[in-house]
Amino acid sequence: MIEVRYSASQSNVETATTADLRENFLVQNLFRTGEVHGVYTHDDRLVVGGAVPGAGQLGLPAWDVLGTASHLERRELGIVNVGQSGHVLVDDEKFELEHLDGLFVGRGSEVVFAGADAAFYFVSAPAHATYPTTALSHPAIEPVALGSAQGANERSLYRYAWGQELQTSVLQFGVTVIADGSVWNTFPPHLHDRRTEVYLYVDLDENDRIFHFLGRPGATRHLVMRNREAVISPPWSIHSGASTGSYAFVWAMGGENNTYTDVSPVALEDL
Repeated sequence: MIEVRYSASQSNVETATTADLRENFLVQNLFRTGEVHGVYTHDDRLVVGGAVPGAGQLGLPAWDVLGTASHLERRELGIVNVGQSGHVLVDDEKFELEHLDGLFVGRGSEVVFAGADAAFYFVSAPAHATYPTTALSHPAIEPVALGSAQGANERSLYRYAWGQELQTSVLQFGVTVIADGSVWNTFPPHLHDRRTEVYLYVDLDENDRIFHFLGRPGATRHLVMRNREAVISPPWSIHSGASTGSYAFVWAMGGENNTYTDVSPVALEDL
């Protein structure tokens, strides 16, 4: 159960209908009990997916679009548990994951998801080398404080895989938690000219919404999103949002390099 997305033109986004924007960039319905769902995007050939084991176990599929016998034959994987307690088996080694705990899995491994109350979000990217599988405990990671209460963008950045400490081929991912009373993420915005980035919004109340902004500076558009929905941001697009309530988001990137600070800031007057 996988959907394939093709790259969208920058100029087409400026005149696209709301339905067109949602079809090209919004990722919905990843989390269904007893199933694994995914989206393969031709932007840096990332795969984003969700696995909700329920009472059983779920393997990481080798979808036909990958052209390999196993999902990680030529890929590496990042996992974040956006549900409650669960575990992941990597080549039969068990890794326990609580809410927002992460796991990096190197190329060539077999992965199985388990946990009646767990909901696993995953992102895979093509890999040129194999690096060790590493557990990433959310409470054990020292967050970077960003923004301010005055700017309504106070947030804590948890870097799981970011080109330092944990080595990967191209994959970077982590979690950002918005402080109570703040609404903005990644603001002022920036671009990643050499990398595609995907956001998965989590921990929103059922009645809250995210207003996510995308597109080229000076010609931005927006999507209205719910809890556990993701959005694909090509290298030419900003990625920033504001919510009607408290939330967090899982960010993941893949592309030309894995230097975390390789960004192009966008000035507010250029929006």
